[in-house]
Amino acid sequence: MADLKYYDVILKPVITEKSMNSMSEKKYTFSVHPDATKNQIREAVEKMFPGTKVVSVNTMNLEGKNRRRGNTTGKTSAKKKAIVQLTEDSAEIEIFAGL
Repeated sequence: MADLKYYDVILKPVITEKSMNSMSEKKYTFSVHPDATKNQIREAVEKMFPGTKVVSVNTMNLEGKNRRRGNTTGKTSAKKKAIVQLTEDSAEIEIFAGL
């Protein structure tokens, strides 16, 4: 397993209609490093966004899609996604505030 620092764990926020609707329940979706564990994701969110307290972390491994160009076939890279549930008294995450 890779030695990940907390700032290497979260790659970018996932902005979709479904993830925006779940923000009303204080659930935020992030694209994370494929080797990151749930505990590392929890620690990264609490350190990167002050005032947040994480209740639970759900992760999904997304395998790469099949792609073809001419006669050559291959796959895109695999990804990992995490849905982070915050406590009710927790602060909002600023990245999603203006969306």
